[in-house]
Amino acid sequence: MNRSLYSLLWWLALPLVLGRLWWRGRKEPGYRRHVGERLGFYGPVLAPRRTFMVHAVSVGETRAAEPLVEALLARWPDCRILLTHMTPTGRATGAALFGKHGERVVQSFLPYDTGLLVRRFLRHFRPQVCILMETEVWPNLIAGCAAEHVPVALVNARLSERSLRRGQRFGGIMVDAARAITTVAAQTEDDANRIRSLGAPQVAVTGSIKFDVVPPEAALEKGAWLRARIGERPVFLCASTRDGEEALILDAWGRLASKPANALLAIVPRHPQRFDEVAQLVAARGLSLQRRSRMDDGAVDADVLLGDSMGEMFAYYAACDCAFIGGSLLPLGGQNLIEACAVGKPVLVGEHTFNFLDATIEAVAAGGAVRVGDADALVAQAARLLADDAARAAMGAQAAAWAGRHRGATLRTVELLQRIIP
Repeated sequence: MNRSLYSLLWWLALPLVLGRLWWRGRKEPGYRRHVGERLGFYGPVLAPRRTFMVHAVSVGETRAAEPLVEALLARWPDCRILLTHMTPTGRATGAALFGKHGERVVQSFLPYDTGLLVRRFLRHFRPQVCILMETEVWPNLIAGCAAEHVPVALVNARLSERSLRRGQRFGGIMVDAARAITTVAAQTEDDANRIRSLGAPQVAVTGSIKFDVVPPEAALEKGAWLRARIGERPVFLCASTRDGEEALILDAWGRLASKPANALLAIVPRHPQRFDEVAQLVAARGLSLQRRSRMDDGAVDADVLLGDSMGEMFAYYAACDCAFIGGSLLPLGGQNLIEACAVGKPVLVGEHTFNFLDATIEAVAAGGAVRVGDADALVAQAARLLADDAARAAMGAQAAAWAGRHRGATLRTVELLQRIIP
């Protein structure tokens, strides 16, 4: 596929894309806001200032970008960060993390990847560098940056074998995009080799920035407040669960006869539009439910706590005794387990962790995580940990030690960026 055909397909698909955007806005109104930005229309031109673009598509990438954004602001005091997203939850997360910086961090949705919309975007914001997080390779954006002499960096980059095969199916367009990237900061040597195979000319291994995310003190305080409401009840947290997993977990939890008395099951769905759906799953099984969004200073005495709040994942980790990381019971690729490890909690994961394969393998080898085969094995392992204080403490300490050994990727990434930022 060449870039002209790629752009034509984008234009042909645009009515369907906008229709889907409006449809998703039924449950998540943020999809109906700032639609003009997705089409290359923006507000007043910003005051001239050195601008570094950081693209973080959704919640996970935005949270991962936190140490990098903070390091860029500190290293270049005269710069402005243009933080771009594709999802409203990513945008809301960015506002919560970086609102304290005022006008030094501005936000926008990235336009759809056609040449015209990309040119509008670049000529409006005029960034000095384009920094893409993790896997965000957009051919027209990268080509547009090349035409405007804007260096492009792909940082915290990861590429699974599955994603590599998908990229290779697109042929020349992905090879051209990879070759036009100025520099790549890869998480692992395996990621680096796969990215090099696509044609990227400058690839270095810097590690994962996610290890440098420090639990905010306010989040830990919120976790302590939440734990005080829960009391001495053992807490099994299922974090970032995806569609289909909650039902499996709830059914397995109900079948388990050996769980500690009065144990609390806490579920935090990955996507906020599914909060009500998960509440209905709980009710359908005859379990009592406490929503985090409706908590006061009273005790949590329900069977299940539903984490229907945004930006509090560190607080949930701080309040729990052990944590399952969702997206891994079903073939969805898994989610980031580093934050739970950094808080010193024992971690459980399913079989499907291809999005975070290297980190998961290392965490299991270090003794900070355990892989389970299915939902019944998951809740049985959680019950064993909840009942064994010594084993739980040892596993949590090993998780924290493993996370601590991998810090430093942010500094290495900034040193790499210094070579290309004009």
